[in-house]
Amino acid sequence: MKRKKLSLIALGGAALLTLSACAGGGGDTAAPEPEAAPTFEAGTTMAELAEDGKITIGTKFDQPLFGLVGPSGEPVGFDVEVGKIIAAKLGIAEDDIEWKETVSANREPYIQNGEVDLVIATYTINDKRKEVIDFAGPYYMAGQSILTLADNKDIKSEEDLVGQPVCSVTGSTPAAKLAEIGATPVLTDTYSNCLEPLRSGQVVAVSTDNVILAGLAAQNEGEFKVVGKPFTDEPYGIGLAKDDIEFRDWINDVLEEAYEDGSYEEAWDSTAGTVLEYVEPPAVDRY
Repeated sequence: MKRKKLSLIALGGAALLTLSACAGGGGDTAAPEPEAAPTFEAGTTMAELAEDGKITIGTKFDQPLFGLVGPSGEPVGFDVEVGKIIAAKLGIAEDDIEWKETVSANREPYIQNGEVDLVIATYTINDKRKEVIDFAGPYYMAGQSILTLADNKDIKSEEDLVGQPVCSVTGSTPAAKLAEIGATPVLTDTYSNCLEPLRSGQVVAVSTDNVILAGLAAQNEGEFKVVGKPFTDEPYGIGLAKDDIEFRDWINDVLEEAYEDGSYEEAWDSTAGTVLEYVEPPAVDRY
């Protein structure tokens, strides 16, 4: 399998602004061809979804590279492409996927209430969330980092955030980590809403996963920069209903197949891979 290596910010803001158009149908990658008449054990979630011929997937609508609403009104990005891979294995075409916006604070409730079948939304696996939902994956390993104004020379690592106001998102693991290290979290509902407080000086930084920050920096070329090294591990998983073991194991099988047949890397290259270098996916956790 080929391995594409690019610099962390290989493209500027103008290139990223074209990402939506490039990734509208998976970028240069054709939409996954739905499986013809897949068969599943009766009573499983897979069988129900395949019979219905449609699936509802929660994702972010405001995060460049992973889940961002494009000119068509549909979200585009790496998480979206992963969702299409899973849907295709159920025999569901991309036109039969309903995308529902999920912000950090409503991901578990949406799963618990049955408003979505899956959540693929830069969704960190952690033990607290696993008390109420299950995760397939992980399918990507991110790490918490820091975004500052481009001319900021004072903040170089998480140690410089202690006692400082830092923007993050309600219900996110980065927000909890900020409180843990002694920063003062200033919380909002989406990371894009952190940018104006950063511009105005209300906060000194924005902190979340490095891949999210890289997308925001590239989208606003020259305004912001990502500083320091990641100071956490953030394994991204696919959220699903608690104790649906068959569905979880099946999604893990789909992910492993995508790693092997190249469709995972193609999905990456056509979306997040336009800005971030490719890294080998982590092993799925069959807990």
